[in-house]
Amino acid sequence: MFRPQAMTEIELIVPTKDLLAVTKLLSSKGIFQQIDSNYYSSEKTSTSSNPWQEKASAYANLERRIQNVMQTLGIEEGPFPAADPNALTDLDTVRPALEQIEGEVKNITDQLSNEHKKKEQFENTLHQLEPLADIDLDISSLHESHYLYSVLGTMPVEHVERLQTSLARVPFVFLPLREDNQKAVVWLAGSQSNRDILERATRSAYLTPFSLPEDYQGTPAEIIKLLEGNIQDIEKNSVELEKGLKELQQVHRQKLQPMLWDARASRMMADAIVRYGKLQRTYIIVGWVASSRLESLTQKIRQVSKEILIETYPAKRVGSDQSVPVLLKNPKFMDSFQMLVTTYGQPRYNELDPTLLVTITYPILYGAMFGDVGQGLVLALLGWLLVSRKVKALKSLESLGGLLLSSGLMATVFGFLYGSIFSFEDVIKPLWMQPLENIITILIISLGVGIFLLSLGFILGIINAFMAKDWSRLFFDHFGLAGLLLFWSLLGLAAGAFLGKLPVPQIVFIVLAIVSGIVVAFAEVFKRLLEGHRPLIEESIPMYLVQVFFEMFETLIGFISNSLSYVRVGAFAVAHGGLSTAIFILAALASPNQGVGYWIVLLIGNIIIIGLEGLIVGIQAMRLTYYEFFGKFFTGGGAQYEPMTLSSAVKE
Repeated sequence: MFRPQAMTEIELIVPTKDLLAVTKLLSSKGIFQQIDSNYYSSEKTSTSSNPWQEKASAYANLERRIQNVMQTLGIEEGPFPAADPNALTDLDTVRPALEQIEGEVKNITDQLSNEHKKKEQFENTLHQLEPLADIDLDISSLHESHYLYSVLGTMPVEHVERLQTSLARVPFVFLPLREDNQKAVVWLAGSQSNRDILERATRSAYLTPFSLPEDYQGTPAEIIKLLEGNIQDIEKNSVELEKGLKELQQVHRQKLQPMLWDARASRMMADAIVRYGKLQRTYIIVGWVASSRLESLTQKIRQVSKEILIETYPAKRVGSDQSVPVLLKNPKFMDSFQMLVTTYGQPRYNELDPTLLVTITYPILYGAMFGDVGQGLVLALLGWLLVSRKVKALKSLESLGGLLLSSGLMATVFGFLYGSIFSFEDVIKPLWMQPLENIITILIISLGVGIFLLSLGFILGIINAFMAKDWSRLFFDHFGLAGLLLFWSLLGLAAGAFLGKLPVPQIVFIVLAIVSGIVVAFAEVFKRLLEGHRPLIEESIPMYLVQVFFEMFETLIGFISNSLSYVRVGAFAVAHGGLSTAIFILAALASPNQGVGYWIVLLIGNIIIIGLEGLIVGIQAMRLTYYEFFGKFFTGGGAQYEPMTLSSAVKE
């Protein structure tokens, strides 16, 4: 739980006759992460064409075609089949069956597409004619002749006069057929010899002509009636075609779902084989498996064939090799907190997994800043709804369920400690204290908690360095042992200055601060000395001393700012109480006699606090976790464990 699972590299030499059986075993169990081992291939096989590459492309194309048909028919992929595919899909058998289904689907979809295009055209024409519905005018009489240029359309009312003025020098007929406050339906006619002038004038006046097919006859009302009938006929045809698709869905569902999984399994197996090393009569398979599952996997491999050679190489924690995949194994209720960790960075194979610590510290920080019994229970209820998947609309937020549930429960606990329920601070007696009445105390306690967490971060960083056998980082780094002693000695000096006499003499803290400060300042020199590198200082000494000064200054400022950052925990607890007080003041102003308005304001205020302040507090708790806590020991950058698997759930 505190470290990623131990991993073992496994190397298999598989006879050609057992290739498919072994590949099927590895790809179906979800415990083997493949490594590309093509570099093991002999020169003769590596230069020849790889038939498995062509098969992989063919299976990928088949899978895409099946997915396209299923998407068109609205068929879900369905659950992973109970029985794994026994062999590679026979393309010569599947393709004809798929082509037949594709043909049936295409026939209906093409008809539907044509009907939709016709409907769109009719609706566009109908939209153009609607402003003319009450005009008694034969549309066919407006079609262009050899001698007359005619335009029927709409234009802004304020441009009507402008259009007439611009055409003053040419003969024309202009009839406003209908006007409202913004648009005017107009008819403009003139000689074909003046066509260019008329067109320029209509464009400058923003006249939008109606574009109607020539085969429409009669008045606009008659044509509108005809179009509405055509649209109704198209809608009826579309309904029948949709029914046809539904029938195809029912007919082909049982065929397409297993066909898809077979094609996907075949594609995965072919992709895997492409990455195998190829010798004359054998294949070389290399990959990673969790050490806890190694024995089970090797037993299953030997059941396939006793001729398979198996070599295993357990991965060492020492060193900085980032190629070892990281598998985090935490209890299910920690999933949300593991997501919080991996969002910051994937732990390396040789460092601690901070998920358990975050599961403890994050809710405490959240609850301390947002302590309220009622509001905390609302958040916990929302988290429970997400975890239990009771509300489908919130399915996309399911990963946050555990985080919200635990934070809400901890906010409830602190609500009892603070004596606050739905912003009421006089209903229940505080088990500890009310932040608004003990501002200095709560801020000092927050600072103390921050110092504890920062010290814990230093210690975890030292443990990580010890596990990696990185002695220079362990002893000399500003987050290592020297940095921790410097941090503690500065705290001791500050405590002595503010509190007076301490059990430990101040001279001890002064000596520790000087010694550890020198080690941290010249950490690079000590590291090179320990590792045997020369020269100890690569650049000029004056430039190096300037660099040391600014790095030391940055380190000290970092210690101070990191410590003071935790004061925000108490500050938000105080602000929460102040915001609650402000809501009661607003409620009293809205309804001095505590009428309906009073309770409405309180309800709205609590909703705002839960939604807005709850989000802000969550962000602040995350910030303290990421930048102040993780920054002391967590480097991240590890490789994620991605085993071969068809199912979304990893099989045992």
